[in-house]
Amino acid sequence: VQLQASGGGLVQAGGSLRLSCAASGLTFSSCAMGWFRQNPGKEREFVAAISSWGGGRTNYADSVKGRFTISRDNAKNTVYLQMNSLKPEDTAVYYCAAAMVSWWTTPISDYDHWGQGTQVTVSS
Repeated sequence: VQLQASGGGLVQAGGSLRLSCAASGLTFSSCAMGWFRQNPGKEREFVAAISSWGGGRTNYADSVKGRFTISRDNAKNTVYLQMNSLKPEDTAVYYCAAAMVSWWTTPISDYDHWGQGTQVTVSS
């Protein structure tokens, strides 16, 4: 299983970025997908998740609700995270992850496979 995250970079506060995560080696359409983020010395935290069915039901951390949008394209085995109105506190390494369940889930322990992470830096 491989999850390849991309799209990170340096952006000014108020700007936007779109992260992508291409999956291979798993039945992508059967997996719930999630995005997490982590800063040095801090715990990895949940950002957003999307179900594999039900029209792609979603869930977001309160800190990103209304600014971030998770989506998926099962034909391309890819999950996206559109990040708008970025703030300096959004700076982190962002990880995508796959869970062998249908419904979105938030605990890190529910996720079976992880990507390598992509750095997002928001300057003030």
